[in-house]
Amino acid sequence: MLVATSDGLTVALDAELTEELRNEGLARELVNRLQSLRKSSGLDVVDRIKVILSANETFATRLASFLPYVGDEVLADDISFGETTENETDVEGNIIYISISRI
Repeated sequence: MLVATSDGLTVALDAELTEELRNEGLARELVNRLQSLRKSSGLDVVDRIKVILSANETFATRLASFLPYVGDEVLADDISFGETTENETDVEGNIIYISISRI
């Protein structure tokens, strides 16, 4: 717990990083990579996309419950795990490959 007091007000914050919070951070980092890739690929901000991720099983498992969030953030109608060697990137120590295409 982190505690701070000022002007008669005390605030306590639980600073423990749970597995759920770590997985959410992983999803947010993936969104960042996908948004950068959309931009560098010349896609318009309203273009719907399809995403193929090539990653290890641990990464896929950690990300599974956040795929709807990722899809909403990057306007992806389809996100799947498969084989691709395009766009290598590191997401929190995980080397993944990302293929995106306009739908």
